[in-house]
Amino acid sequence: MTVFSAYLARMEVPSQQARAQAVLDWVATTYPALERRIAWNQPMFTDHGTFIIAFSTAKNHLAVAPEAAAIARFSSQIAEAGYQHTKLLIRIPWNAEVDFSLLGQLIDFNIADKADCATFWRKAGKA
Repeated sequence: MTVFSAYLARMEVPSQQARAQAVLDWVATTYPALERRIAWNQPMFTDHGTFIIAFSTAKNHLAVAPEAAAIARFSSQIAEAGYQHTKLLIRIPWNAEVDFSLLGQLIDFNIADKADCATFWRKAGKA
């Protein structure tokens, strides 16, 4: 996954680097049609030029950013998975299991919901 290699190489904790690599590889393998890119200094996946999901790292967690509409739609599932979230991101603690089924639901929702979207982000008010 060369597009994300430099980002991953900057991570100092090997176990966190491996976790982030595994998540990015899972998305790339499960959704091969999604475009991979680094934007705003974070790995992200897009579809027909529109944002689908992005990831970033922090000391205590892997952050998942699927846009507010997806978080609002799946807030109960996010809580059931044991993750905290804000309006714009989900925190997966480094010591927690990654709920790949939930990630898939978030991605599937965004792909379907944004199928006719002609902008990178959803228009304001569509959350």
